[in-house]
Amino acid sequence: MSAPSASAASPQPDGTPGAPTRGLQGLSPELTARVPQLLEAMRSVGAGLELHTTLDRICETAAELADAHYAAIGVVSEDGKGLSDFVYTGIDEVTADRIGRLPDGHKGLLGALIHEPETLRLADLSADPRSCGFPAHHPPMRTFLGVPIRVQGEIFGNLYLTEKRGGADFTEYDVHMVHVLATEAGIAIGNARLYEAAMQRERWIDGSVAVTTALLSGSDAEEALAVVAEQARHLADSAAGIVLLPDDEGGMEIVAVSSDEPSGMLGVIIPPESHIIGELLAGDSVFLDDAATDPRVLTDLARGYGPVMMLPLQSDGRVMGTLVTPRARGARPFSETERTLATQFASQAALALMMAEAQRDRERLAVYEDRDRIARDLHDLVIQRLFATGMMLESAQRRSVVPEVQRGVGKAVDELDVTIQEIRTAIFALQQGPAEAPSGLRTRVLREINMAAVPLGFKPTHHFAGPVDTVVGELTGKNLIAALREALSNAFRHARADRIDVVVDSTVILPDGQQGVRLTVADDGVGIAEGGRRSGLKNLKRRAESLGGDSWYGPGIGEDGAGTTVVWQAPY
Repeated sequence: MSAPSASAASPQPDGTPGAPTRGLQGLSPELTARVPQLLEAMRSVGAGLELHTTLDRICETAAELADAHYAAIGVVSEDGKGLSDFVYTGIDEVTADRIGRLPDGHKGLLGALIHEPETLRLADLSADPRSCGFPAHHPPMRTFLGVPIRVQGEIFGNLYLTEKRGGADFTEYDVHMVHVLATEAGIAIGNARLYEAAMQRERWIDGSVAVTTALLSGSDAEEALAVVAEQARHLADSAAGIVLLPDDEGGMEIVAVSSDEPSGMLGVIIPPESHIIGELLAGDSVFLDDAATDPRVLTDLARGYGPVMMLPLQSDGRVMGTLVTPRARGARPFSETERTLATQFASQAALALMMAEAQRDRERLAVYEDRDRIARDLHDLVIQRLFATGMMLESAQRRSVVPEVQRGVGKAVDELDVTIQEIRTAIFALQQGPAEAPSGLRTRVLREINMAAVPLGFKPTHHFAGPVDTVVGELTGKNLIAALREALSNAFRHARADRIDVVVDSTVILPDGQQGVRLTVADDGVGIAEGGRRSGLKNLKRRAESLGGDSWYGPGIGEDGAGTTVVWQAPY
C-alpha cells in the first residue's frame, strides 16, 4: 500500500506546508544531527563544472544522504515528452547490460513525474496504479522517493531514490534533506550547463576557424570540403559529416564524406524530386528526428541513421551546397543549442567557401592570362624563329653538293616541322578553356597533361591501355581526372622532376575480382621527405576507397628508384 505522497501540499518537518526549512530553529534533534551530513553533501554537489560528472555526483550524494541502494536522475527532453538522458548509481555494468535500454520516460511513474513534477514518496511503488513494472533482469525495488530538480525556475529533471537500506520506508526527514539537496543540485546543474555551453561554443568557433584556414590556404577544393565534413562530424558528435553540392539536373551530389566506416556515399546524387532538396536549395534548414522512418527521405543511404541536421551552405542569398550531420539510430536528438551552433557554423563555412572560390577565380584568371601570354610568345616569337631557321636550312640543303650533308639537313628540317606542330598543339591547349573540354576520358587526360606541361617546363609522357573511353564510367572517370590533377600538382610543387610518366590502364583486375582502371603517375624527382606533408596522398586514397578502390605510392623511375610512383585504381 502506498504512503501519502510528499507533494507541495505535504507538511515539512518544520510544520510549514511545502516550504523548505530556512534555518536550524525548530528542527528536530534527528534532523539537526544530519545537518553536517547535508552540508557536506551540498559541498560535494557544488564541486566541478562538467555536466555529466555533476549528475553522477548528485546521484551518489543523494543515495548516501537518504541511505538508499539506488539513485537516478532523469533529464527531461526539450519537448517535455520524455527523457533525453538517464544517469544512475547502484546498478553495476553487468546488470545494466542485461537490462538493456534505459528508461525513456514515456510511461510509468517516470513518465508521470515528467507531466506532474512534484515530490512523490511511496512505500511500495509496484502498488501505484501508474507503475508499469520493471524489464527483465531489473533488480527488485519497493520504496520510492522522487523529487523534481529545477534550474532557474524550469524543470530540468527528476531525482529518483529507491530501496532504503534495511527495508525501511523513506521518512519525512529524508524528503526534507533530498529537497534541500535538489535545490543545491539545480544551482550546480545551472552552473555546469553554462560552463558546458561556453565550452561548446568555443569548440564550434575553433572548428569554424579551422575550416576558414583550410579553405583559404590554397588547398584543393575537394580537400577543403573534406575538412568541412570532418569538422562538422566532430563538433556535432555525429556518425558522419557529409557535404552536397548542386548538380546540373537540379538535385544535389555528395562530394565529401567523413565517416569512420566506408559508406559508398561519395558521388551519389539525390534527385530533385526530393522535397528535402527543394527546401535546402531554397535556403531552409531541415531537421529530422529519425531519418530511417521519415517519409521525405527518398534514398536508402539514410536508413541507418536517426536524428539528422541538414543545413544549407548559403551566403548573401546564394546556396552553394548543404552540410549534413546524421547520428546513429537511437542516439539522442540534436538540442536547440546544437542546432543554433551548427547553423552558425554552416554560415561561416559558406562564407569561407565563397571567399576561397573568389580567391581561386583570381588565381585561375592569373593563370589564364599567363597562358595567353605564353601562347602569344610561342606563336609570335618561337614558331616564327623556328620557321625562319627551317627556311635557312632548306636553302643550305639546296646549295650543298655533299649527300651526307643534304640528308642531315633534311632530317633537321623534318624535326623542326614536328617541333612546330607540337608547339601549335600546346598553343591550342593553352588557349582552350575548361568548359571546352571534350567528354572522352582519353582527351581529358591529355588535356590535364598539356596543362601541366606549362608550369612543369616539359610535357609528361603518356600511355593508354585498353578501351579507356568506352568502359570507364562517368563517376570513376571524374575521380580519376581529379586524382591525375592532384598527382601532377604534387609532382610540380614538390618533386622537382625532369621526367613524368602517366599511364591509364583499363584492363586491370582488382584484388576483389572486379574490372577496374588504374592510373599510374611516376617521376624521377626528390621523392617524399620523411615527415613531409601527405594530405594530397590521403585525399587520393580517400577518393579511391569511396569508390571501392585503393591508392598507394612507392619508388619512382629515377636512378636507384629516385622519385615517386603514385598508383590510383577503382572499379568501373
